[in-house]
Amino acid sequence: MSTTSTLAPTTPASAFDRVPGYLAACTAGLPTRETVAAMRAGIDTWASGRLDASEAGAQLERCRAHFATIAGVDVDRVATGSQASQLVSIVATAVPDGAEVLCVAQDFASLTHPFEQLRARGVRVRYAPLEGLADAIGPQTALVAFSVVQSATGAVADTEAICAAATKVGALTLADLTQSLGWLPIGAAAFDFTVCHAYKWLCAPRGVAFMTVRAGLEDRLTPLAAGWYSADDVWSSCYAGHTPLAAGAGRFDVSPAWQAVAGAEPALRLFAGFDPRAAHAHALELSHAASDALGLERCDSAILTWADPSGADLAEMRAHGIVASGRAGNARVAFHLWNTRDDVDMLARAVRR
Repeated sequence: MSTTSTLAPTTPASAFDRVPGYLAACTAGLPTRETVAAMRAGIDTWASGRLDASEAGAQLERCRAHFATIAGVDVDRVATGSQASQLVSIVATAVPDGAEVLCVAQDFASLTHPFEQLRARGVRVRYAPLEGLADAIGPQTALVAFSVVQSATGAVADTEAICAAATKVGALTLADLTQSLGWLPIGAAAFDFTVCHAYKWLCAPRGVAFMTVRAGLEDRLTPLAAGWYSADDVWSSCYAGHTPLAAGAGRFDVSPAWQAVAGAEPALRLFAGFDPRAAHAHALELSHAASDALGLERCDSAILTWADPSGADLAEMRAHGIVASGRAGNARVAFHLWNTRDDVDMLARAVRR
């Protein structure tokens, strides 16, 4: 059995322990060995009474800087949070009363659900198929919200066409990068707003998420969750009476989950120092090999799905030691840095066609 891949042994693939048959980056990324060590050390530090809140804050700032590098934006454009939906809810405050938000049919609920809660302000949410999203943007559209890569199908959005159509009518764009950043070389700079929970393709612990805000748009958003961490100098804004907002996107920060941040820092550092085009090439090589082995049409996505309404293929994969998932009547597998041709071989043996 071959372990040939496009990634050399000295690349980030070597940062992960080998977990044969783990084809579920689209559900949760694997931690690097350094992330595991950092989280264990963080818990030990906490248990021994040596937790240093200032150092935890410094770790968060390093995470912010690493994410800015990964996303291709200035660091003051990055806000930190804990969940994608929490950050999307902030973007929702930019939607005018009575306006239209255009979303993708069957997109992930954390991206669409916050906009559905704006009915009392007369906001309408309209859905269009991903392949027709750009054409569906019209003069009535105030905001286009879409995942760059669809969770249920792995389909990749035509971001250039969507952004061009939105610009033509003056609509804002919100892109969810949760299923793309880390393997697809599309950053945040092309969009007005982005959100990304880093626990999937960026291999961070759950509870560390990011939002980017294009310069000049801060004042169109309301920092609904503003607290002591929403200032440039967080230690001077802990008590009522002096609670200034940060000048940049940091005004939308929420207080960080310290242990999660400790594990996120080495993961984000890894991806910040790695060319995403190599991860993209590696993922597509394995995705195409898997498509060929299963007799499926190739798709240019790290996420490969096929119809499995009964769950029979998913059951066979699990019986053969493969960690995969089922979504919306599809079987779903994903290929990331740690995967090799051996995983494709395991998949082919499990799902015989």
